[in-house]
Amino acid sequence: MDLLIGFKAAAFLFLLTVGIPGNVFILLQFTYIRVFEKKLLPTNMILMALAAVNLLVLLSRCIPESLNSLGVKDLLDDPECKLVLFCFRVNRAMSICVTSFLSCYQCILIAPKRGLWLWIKKTIRPNVLIILITLLFINLSVYPYYILNARARRNLTTSPYTLNLLYCDADFLTYFAYVTTGSIYAIRDFISVGLMTASGGYIVYRLVCHERSMKGMRSTDKFQSRTVEQKASRAVILLVSLYVLLFGLENSMWIYTLTLSNANPDMNEIRIFLASSYSAFSAIVIISTNPRFVRSSPICFDKKEDKAGIRTIKGFYL
Repeated sequence: MDLLIGFKAAAFLFLLTVGIPGNVFILLQFTYIRVFEKKLLPTNMILMALAAVNLLVLLSRCIPESLNSLGVKDLLDDPECKLVLFCFRVNRAMSICVTSFLSCYQCILIAPKRGLWLWIKKTIRPNVLIILITLLFINLSVYPYYILNARARRNLTTSPYTLNLLYCDADFLTYFAYVTTGSIYAIRDFISVGLMTASGGYIVYRLVCHERSMKGMRSTDKFQSRTVEQKASRAVILLVSLYVLLFGLENSMWIYTLTLSNANPDMNEIRIFLASSYSAFSAIVIISTNPRFVRSSPICFDKKEDKAGIRTIKGFYL
């Protein structure tokens, strides 16, 4: 048992060690760009929002989990439980929505510059901040139960439809509220996964089509173009794979807990670890695939059309 507790503490401390410095680095990097270059590109604005919500996910859940594993008891009272659970759920939802929005935005950037796609480009690009704020207000409005019914764990009788979340209990009171709330969250998550998967697939499709169009070019030009495409494809595939794997597992476990009248606390802790893992590991993916973090010279997302109407991708933000 002591070995299991030690392993759990080490796992959450590892997420904190990786995730907090990574997300703070992203925030500081883009803050520096905004202050000294006086301009923050829409894609970088989305990445900055993603790093901010991921950082809050790690602070609100991994720190309490780590302290509990190290033997700290009765850490939170009722108001603190409401705040911590609400902060975690909202920022976890924002992490999902912002990641999906990022993937969709990248899809729009490399789409053909004509027809409906052109209208979408002109509509979305100047309104990125408004979209992010709208997503925040939507997610703030769908978590009333964690404010109304979350409380510190005590030796009190609770309904069978209670989530035991470490220091706190979230009592949904009725089976209808328990299943309805959980189903809404799961549907939102799977819609986000679907959007990200579809947009990521379209990006890869466009890159493959571009690579095929490069046949017949000089070997040096082909190698340079192929290198950029491979980097862009790797970034998209890594984020999509990480997103689908971790949140797919987490939501599968969440759906399974909906069939139980009283979920095992260990199962909820595994779900929290999976949800927090994306907040930590996504920072590594963003830093390793974003050229702005590799070199200090400004990089732009530049596209130009050749005689065949095929656009060459010169830079790719992700």
